[in-house]
Amino acid sequence: MKGFLLGGTSSGVGKTVATLAVIRALQDDGHAVQPAKAGPDFIDPSHHEQVAGRPSRTLDCWLEGREGLRRNYHRGEGDICVVEGVMGLYDGDGSSTAMVAEALDLPVVLVADASAGMESVAATALGFREYAERAGRDVDVAGVLVQRAHGGRHAEGILKALPDELTYFGRIGPNPDLEIPDRHLGLEMGDERPLSEDALDAAAENIRTDRLLATARKPPRPNQTDRADSATDKRIAVARDAAFRFCYPATMERLGARAEVTTFSPVAGDDLPDCDGVYLPGGYPELHADRLAESPALETLADRASEGLGILGECGGLMVLCESLTTTESEANEDRETYEMAGVLPADVEMRDRYQALDHVELTARDETLTAGAGDSLRGHEFHYSSADPASDARFAFDVARGDGIDGERDGLTEYRTLGTYCHLHPESGAFDAFAENI
Repeated sequence: MKGFLLGGTSSGVGKTVATLAVIRALQDDGHAVQPAKAGPDFIDPSHHEQVAGRPSRTLDCWLEGREGLRRNYHRGEGDICVVEGVMGLYDGDGSSTAMVAEALDLPVVLVADASAGMESVAATALGFREYAERAGRDVDVAGVLVQRAHGGRHAEGILKALPDELTYFGRIGPNPDLEIPDRHLGLEMGDERPLSEDALDAAAENIRTDRLLATARKPPRPNQTDRADSATDKRIAVARDAAFRFCYPATMERLGARAEVTTFSPVAGDDLPDCDGVYLPGGYPELHADRLAESPALETLADRASEGLGILGECGGLMVLCESLTTTESEANEDRETYEMAGVLPADVEMRDRYQALDHVELTARDETLTAGAGDSLRGHEFHYSSADPASDARFAFDVARGDGIDGERDGLTEYRTLGTYCHLHPESGAFDAFAENI
């Protein structure tokens, strides 16, 4: 499957809207588009899926390694892959957009904001291309797709100024209907505030899909094939609803390859189904704390945890497994309220006004735990606005080699056979294989 990568000149230039417009334009030409996202993200991919009709792949050098990144890319479906970058093209020490482009040998289509520029847009694009050459980076900046650019003289001025070695891939005009509302963890999810069909159609009209397709390349195959571990006879219950939204498609694929997977909705009042293990992904429990506090699933989780059921909670899942959750003022909660949660892990969680951690993470297991053997290293990422206050005798499963974890040095609160972390893991770490084996 051929592909290309949309890299921004900086954060905030409109990469997500540009990606959605490109997906729509390619679909209008009859192509089956596989979306993907560079860097750890759950929100932008939800918008990709809303438009493309298939889950977006996560491509991150830190989380997956070069071989894992290539494996994940080639698991995609469709005839053309559109990869949205993260931040500015060269920004990020763990896995920048440029690093992903190098690992996959994909051409970069530079997304530039043209709202206050014309010839300077061409100069910026040329600078991004020449920087790669001078820095010895194997990054092919193939051309530019301009955001918030009017037609006529504006677009013509940009096109005329571009040197021959940079392709003009079209423009997206300014349109207030192309703005995606945001909340504290980023944009709102794709199924909450999808862009209007008319606005997307208008944005797609001036995108040169013929040039994009001519530029696209097929990445090299990985040297190592997918793991072929046999399925177990176990059943894993995964929470999936408005409170538990942050789950990589690759995670569900990996769990499904190793066990029978069933889903349930604590927010909707579902009780915990019969299972051998439970996975509680991250999400927005703070927006649904009142309904979670009344959910029968939380009481059942507490009972089953004390009986030794293997339970893994990540970020939002950690929050729900703790003693209490105190919310901040928001649209969902006008006043600051404290709600009882499952009470499995000895900590109280409180939402804060600004984010508490945002980084790639590396953890070292102190002893054998649900997702790792003693001394094993796991890589993931963290992004959260809550803080956890553990009891003085709380036990931790991991030391933090990179990141913040729960208290700056440790992550992975553990009780019985329950494990809760602020770290979101990707299945390439092997954590979910270990989880399927250890429950």
